Amino acid sequence: MPPDEPPLNFIENIFEQLERSPDRPVLQEIRGEQVVSVTGGELLAQVRVARSFLQKAGFQNGDRCALLAHNSIRWVAADLALMAEGIIVVPLYARQAPAELVAMMKNSTPRLICCGESALGESIARARSGAPRLVSLDEVFAARDVVDAQRRLASQAPAPREPQDLVTIIYTSGTSGEAKGVCLTVANLDHMLACTTQRLDELMGPATRPDRVFHYLPFNFAGSWILMLSCLSRRSLLSLSTDLNKLADEIPVAAPDYFLNVPTLLERVRRGVEENLRKRGGFALPIFEKAWQGFLRNADGQRRFSDTVYRIVAGLAIFPRVRKRFGPHLRALICGSAPLSRETQLFFNMLGIRVLQVYGLTETTGICTMDDPRGRVEPGCVGPAIPEVEMILGENQEILVHGPNLFPGYWNRPEETARVLRDGWFRTGDQGEVNAAGNWRIVGRIKNLIILNSGHNIAPEPIEDVLRELLPGAQHVVLAGNGRGYVTALVTGDASETAMKSALETVNRNLPHYKQVRSFHLLREPLTIENGMLTANGKLKRDAIAARFAAEIDALYQRKTA
Repeated sequence: MPPDEPPLNFIENIFEQLERSPDRPVLQEIRGEQVVSVTGGELLAQVRVARSFLQKAGFQNGDRCALLAHNSIRWVAADLALMAEGIIVVPLYARQAPAELVAMMKNSTPRLICCGESALGESIARARSGAPRLVSLDEVFAARDVVDAQRRLASQAPAPREPQDLVTIIYTSGTSGEAKGVCLTVANLDHMLACTTQRLDELMGPATRPDRVFHYLPFNFAGSWILMLSCLSRRSLLSLSTDLNKLADEIPVAAPDYFLNVPTLLERVRRGVEENLRKRGGFALPIFEKAWQGFLRNADGQRRFSDTVYRIVAGLAIFPRVRKRFGPHLRALICGSAPLSRETQLFFNMLGIRVLQVYGLTETTGICTMDDPRGRVEPGCVGPAIPEVEMILGENQEILVHGPNLFPGYWNRPEETARVLRDGWFRTGDQGEVNAAGNWRIVGRIKNLIILNSGHNIAPEPIEDVLRELLPGAQHVVLAGNGRGYVTALVTGDASETAMKSALETVNRNLPHYKQVRSFHLLREPLTIENGMLTANGKLKRDAIAARFAAEIDALYQRKTA
């Protein structure tokens, strides 16, 4: 590039990378035993077809288009086409309730909704009269447009973009209240992709072949989308899951070097390993348990010769079977969306599987901190701040962030923007701690604080995490007690009263009196996205849970305390 020309922006970099890989597979879908892939050249051809469709539809730079579909090669091609045309992408979650999707579209007012399945479009049409025009991805990529697209767009570069131009509006999960549309700019993406690609280069070392990356998280989540764009910016082969119920079968097919996870999946894997060992019994179970307890002691600085022996035996007889599930090339599991418990991170470390954590919010372009694969990774921490990003603690240990990753504001919500963006600092709403090495730990959410009528403030998340650790069958533990005299708990999943009482005895022993959980209720009804108790990425909607189970919670305060 001549020295007087400006550097390429993120979308230009992606197009250049694809153009350099005309015959190399860059994306593939795993469909059972069949794998469908596209090369860089084939993906660009699909992008050209979609751009031709958008131009014929009369789109102009700055218009908005909603993308409502499950992950697929076509989703990626449509996304690239929209960004290349200067159209603002509004990615929506295919599993979201129609009423919530309608609220997002009323806020963002897209000119067009691209749907992956007709049923998705029909559900929107039923929920809202006068909805924007709906088209299927089949229409967008219709074969009759291919020749015209190749002729008109064969060498067309992405439309020029300024750093401040909006690229996307991504709606936050909305743990309380209505979801807000987070605006992200070209400058946000330029900085973030520079950081992520550098960190992935450090993880992989000198390139001898394209990275193998497995992906199952929906692209409408900021972190998931950033990883997808990072892979397209590098020499990677990104394998897309097409059936979340078959992840265990798909991962060995992809044989990844790394992939992005949420804590829920890693905790489920851990529970599955432990349950299988308990069912099998025999010598493996006591060996495993002694290796695990020894590993925990070692992590706390206590070393015993017998612990080393048990860990070596388990490493030869048990751990390889678990690692085999992730394929032969695994370098690391990357975990985001919510903090992963220290115990679960140590569990995978014991198996010989490295887990790297990232932390961030949609408002911070998905990421604030990342574990450094070359440095000391501390289990339970989410790593240091990424380059050029400052993080400090404000009132109530709230994490404040400043840097080029900060969003300019919420779409059409100036008051909400002013509430969280002050003097160039973003109020995350997360409580945190930072140690001398610069590694951050997430304690909880400020708005989740339980304030007892005694005035004591309690972060529920650490206690909930410990209780879940002690209750392998529990799916969710939710503490209550705001404005009350003591703390209580709601528990879902396969947990007995006996197990819960035993867990409470263990937990309460190490808590001050005001944090102790005095009573509990076992819920038969699960907490799900579909029944409105969880956000789109699986976080607790605490206000909705409190309202739905108000009678059960009230009853806990009419009983004798434990």
